[in-house]
Amino acid sequence: MKRPLVVALVIGLISGGVAMALHRSGVLLRPELAMTNLFSRQPGPTRTVGDGWQFFFVLILALGVSWMTLVTTRRAWLGWLVAILLLELAGVAWLSSLYRVLFQPLPSVIGTALAFILPIGVVEWVRFAQRRREREAVAPPEAVVASPEPVSIKPPTRVKRDPAPNPIVQACEVTAVVCDIANKHDLADECEPAAFVEITEKFLAQVSETLRKAGAYIESAGGEGIVAIFGYPESDKQHAEKATRQVMALTQAYSESNKSGRSEGPVSFGVHAGVSSGTMIMAPKKNNGQRGLLVTGEPVELARRFCIANRFYGSRVLLGPRSFELASKILVARPIDFLSGVDARERHEIYEPIALALDASREQITRRDAFWNGVVLYREKRWAEAYAQFQNARDPGGIEDRPLQLYLRRIEPLALQLTHTPLEE
Repeated sequence: MKRPLVVALVIGLISGGVAMALHRSGVLLRPELAMTNLFSRQPGPTRTVGDGWQFFFVLILALGVSWMTLVTTRRAWLGWLVAILLLELAGVAWLSSLYRVLFQPLPSVIGTALAFILPIGVVEWVRFAQRRREREAVAPPEAVVASPEPVSIKPPTRVKRDPAPNPIVQACEVTAVVCDIANKHDLADECEPAAFVEITEKFLAQVSETLRKAGAYIESAGGEGIVAIFGYPESDKQHAEKATRQVMALTQAYSESNKSGRSEGPVSFGVHAGVSSGTMIMAPKKNNGQRGLLVTGEPVELARRFCIANRFYGSRVLLGPRSFELASKILVARPIDFLSGVDARERHEIYEPIALALDASREQITRRDAFWNGVVLYREKRWAEAYAQFQNARDPGGIEDRPLQLYLRRIEPLALQLTHTPLEE
């Protein structure tokens, strides 16, 4: 059974149990008598729906409402449906009274209301706990400043790597993450070599430690960025979810640090990340007498390509198709484009995560849907319709959206040409 279904089952049983406990204990006796007098004015014998059937109705309604509340992101819309359902329960009681059958709606009303309220409280509590863990795991990056004064080049501090596990040779599904400085080539041109080395060392140390605390195995950390493996050496079915959640928080922390001006100097940088899931081979190795780990497989290569592709599309994090499939339940993401794989004949669709599903607003989901529709129409060469959808995907607050701007630059000449081309008679 999937997690949301189990949670819905527990909440539904609790809601139904509370409603029936209030009914059987007599706490609801007065309002129930008032409803009985209201609905049973017809003369003649009246049959009463027994407690067994009452509990059945309460349980079915509570389970259904709790499950829908947990899986939907449009809870305001669902709230209106629940309100209509509560009115319909009163209507069922009135209709039953016409046939001299007494149906007491109050337990069903209470069970349904609890089944709608309790999941929202659980989701908010989980969201608060996740934010707290992310704040603890992802400390704001320290200000990285290039000193205007000459800096002597110190021997580079080696980034502490995880001790190599001692497994047998095995193939396992994991998620590879590659993180790198977003504008490192510009920094290398603008900064003195010593300052650039200092910036890189601090970046490698901070990000490696953050990913390690999140449960990743640091495979390498050097001038080409950091390669981290989630789901190894300890098996974890949520490796893609953890990897995606962590790199989203990490890149957001660096972005907010730059926007808030916490940097004390002119040098600021962001972080790009590529995430790819798949099967990799892990094997122990020895190098000059030191034990190490041989990590090989397509996910690392793809994650590196996705990380680099962020520079072109203007995104911060890009996911491969397998990572998106595994982590889609916790994400609001959108398709960006296709990239060639290790084999040039292969094409991998890449996705950009926008927000965690628990944190996504209705506006974000609406803009995501418009962007998604625009991409589909763009691929079908329906330029005018795609252009309209991309316009709907704009942020009303004017927040910069570089992937959207890229598509608009691609499609504007095509849409304008189609608009000005006269129709053939």
